[in-house]
Amino acid sequence: MKTIAVKAIERADFGKKAAKAIRREGLTPCVLCGNGETVNFTIDPREVKALIYTPNSYIVEFDFNGKKELAVMREVQFHPIREEILHMEFFRIAAGKPVSIAIPVRLTGNAEGVKVGGKLVLSARKLIVTALSENLPDEIVVDVTPLGVGKTIFVGDLQLENVKFITPATTAVCAVRVTRASRGADK
Repeated sequence: MKTIAVKAIERADFGKKAAKAIRREGLTPCVLCGNGETVNFTIDPREVKALIYTPNSYIVEFDFNGKKELAVMREVQFHPIREEILHMEFFRIAAGKPVSIAIPVRLTGNAEGVKVGGKLVLSARKLIVTALSENLPDEIVVDVTPLGVGKTIFVGDLQLENVKFITPATTAVCAVRVTRASRGADK
């Protein structure tokens, strides 16, 4: 899985007043949780734009004055009107412990049902998986070639080595829907 490096500055002030002061300086207040330890810090929001405004998932490598910490993003809070990041929450990655993260889905192949007039529909853009950080894939590739009209691929149909799906097995990933053109082809 890809990694993004971010410079972080630890903070000692807490509360609404301190958070507003941090935002006035053009920084974003953040929290890093996990392993029974919580670290409050600030980051430059321009450094995490590649992390937020993308369909991809990343591991974040924080640099706290030379001390490196690996984490995954858990939550981002935005201003309700302006497109401004108000707060971010990260979860620390511990060596040897699995981490859960949402991984994007990519469809490959040309479905049989589409060839006869069906419409391919992607129902789940991301699936939540758990694995050791070194086993996490960049994306989940789903081959739709054998998919006929009216057929669906579920999470339970997918198999990935060293990766366990947290998303329920009954969740539809993609399907080929029946269209007027495909009904006409059946007659």
